[in-house]
Amino acid sequence: MTIQRFSAVIEKAGNRAVLRLPFDPNAVWGAKERHHISGSVNGCPVRGALGVDTDGYFLALGAAWRRDNRLDVGAEVDVELTAEGPQMEQLADDISAALEAEPEALAFFQGLATFYRKGYLRWIDGTKGRPEIRAERIAEVIDLLKSGEKQRK
Repeated sequence: MTIQRFSAVIEKAGNRAVLRLPFDPNAVWGAKERHHISGSVNGCPVRGALGVDTDGYFLALGAAWRRDNRLDVGAEVDVELTAEGPQMEQLADDISAALEAEPEALAFFQGLATFYRKGYLRWIDGTKGRPEIRAERIAEVIDLLKSGEKQRK
């Protein structure tokens, strides 16, 4: 997993405070509709989804988080970020092959929060020793992802 380390200044962007990323997360962690990250800002834990606007990618820092960590707009901070959750290179071969064969399902899967990705993977992995059921579950997950379902009902 590639950890990105950099220094940045907390900026005001409209009515929120943000950290601008000096890198393209699609180039570092793979192209995704949404990047969920975890890491630290000045040693304070942080996690969330990256935003993107005309100036590039950013991490929004909420008012309560900044207050609790005594950081405000204008502060120069040291940042460490990494992609959160299971990444493609960590998936079982049969799951990654099925996702790569269905780009729409893959894009949706990669944009899901870790909780939902892990939920699908746990359900598939619950079939250890029953390969015929595993294949059925993988096919069902691909169909659910293609239809935009975050989780099984």
